[in-house]
Amino acid sequence: MLKFALKLALLAAAAAPMSGLAGAAEASESERRFFQSVEGSWSGPGEIVAGKYKGTKFVCNFDGGTPEKNIGMALDGTCRVGVFTQPMKASVVREKGGYRGTFLDGAAGKGLDVTGGKVIGNDVVFALHRSSLSGAMRARISDKNTMHITISVQVNDDMVPVIGMKLKRTDSGGIEAIARQ
Repeated sequence: MLKFALKLALLAAAAAPMSGLAGAAEASESERRFFQSVEGSWSGPGEIVAGKYKGTKFVCNFDGGTPEKNIGMALDGTCRVGVFTQPMKASVVREKGGYRGTFLDGAAGKGLDVTGGKVIGNDVVFALHRSSLSGAMRARISDKNTMHITISVQVNDDMVPVIGMKLKRTDSGGIEAIARQ
């Protein structure tokens, strides 16, 4: 369960949007700007806030990028609890029917599927699915160097937060930093 919770934490950090309701051109540009703001290196603490492993603290580090021809992002990095480190990898792209993606090897393996999502301003919410588990990940960019992530799971009719993270940018600043390299 702890490994699964850590995987959810990185998914939250890595995979962020759902399809917009605005016109295709407007939504695409808004979504593209959101994902570009997530590009670069991020690091920060997280905590499992509910369930069997409540109170477990961890730290994640990852590098985010955006695909050249699609709207979305890819994330590659690790999360660490004590001396244990877990590789993390996620990718999400907007397709004709909405956002789709995988965390690790997807729900068919040991990961999760991203089955939908939506970007609104500086927030993104993704629908998560694995077997009988349904949930959501919300990522909010509060300023150009801070991202807050919450992962919730559905319990009966309620969405219960289970993981919270606060990430800080560790490079000099997204697109501008990448362009200079």
